[in-house]
Amino acid sequence: MTIDEIMRTAPVIPVLVLDESIDPVALAEALVEAGLPVLEVTLRTPSALDAIRAMSQVPGAIAGAGTVLNEYQLGQAVEAGSRFIVSPGLTEPLGQAAVRSGIPFLPGVATAGDIMRGLDLGLDRFKFFPAEAAGGIAALKALSGPFGNVRFCPTGGIRADTAADWLALPPVLCVGGSWLVQPGETDVSAVAERARAASDLRR
Repeated sequence: MTIDEIMRTAPVIPVLVLDESIDPVALAEALVEAGLPVLEVTLRTPSALDAIRAMSQVPGAIAGAGTVLNEYQLGQAVEAGSRFIVSPGLTEPLGQAAVRSGIPFLPGVATAGDIMRGLDLGLDRFKFFPAEAAGGIAALKALSGPFGNVRFCPTGGIRADTAADWLALPPVLCVGGSWLVQPGETDVSAVAERARAASDLRR
């Protein structure tokens, strides 16, 4: 799959910061069944790579790694079975390594300069991050104007009650949703309920 195809799979990509309080396989199964098969597991916890390994075996799951900061972490994520890579920003070494690897790559951008550096690398699909802190919907509208072929996945500060507003923007293919799994979450059924509501959002 290309990064464009991955972004068009579902309206929300769950952004998962996983500790050991919830079983990653049960979580992946619940999210896939609810209609959110693209799973971004952030490399912020010691259990993240093991979670990616486990989730990548769940039928229908498209598990990837988020918060990838450098080429070393990129290699770790690929080895663990990641189907795509997400980074909070875009550096030339990481961008070049990701392009060389051929893995679908969604780097974070917040400025026109960020987008132009990505375009120089042949990239045109980006995470707008941190979406709310970087100026919200007004900022993304202004940024997207000069870049007609660029598409975004806004992430950061987006909530269940604001996601639809972001998804209504023409350059937005999906949003990143950190609200789906709360810190210390143990109730998979509660996650599934939030995920079903998110999968019903329209683009």
